[in-house]
Amino acid sequence: MLTILYFARLRDVLGCASETLATPPATVRDLIALLVARGGVWQAELGGSRVFRMAINQEMAQLDDAIPAGAEVAIFPPVTGG
Repeated sequence: MLTILYFARLRDVLGCASETLATPPATVRDLIALLVARGGVWQAELGGSRVFRMAINQEMAQLDDAIPAGAEVAIFPPVTGG
């Protein structure tokens, strides 16, 4: 089982704060490909040149990082301070 959390603009645009997948993809790249394949706003927000960050179990992640079983993956836009 994989829990995906969406934050800030992504939560609003995608229309959900979280979801679960019964079978987690192997890597972050695979997860993004799966989500982008949904088309529409999913492709617009997570495909192409849109910038976003990801974390696995609250640790920043890269596209080729493996997703362990039972993980929590967070997807969020970059944050700026000021």
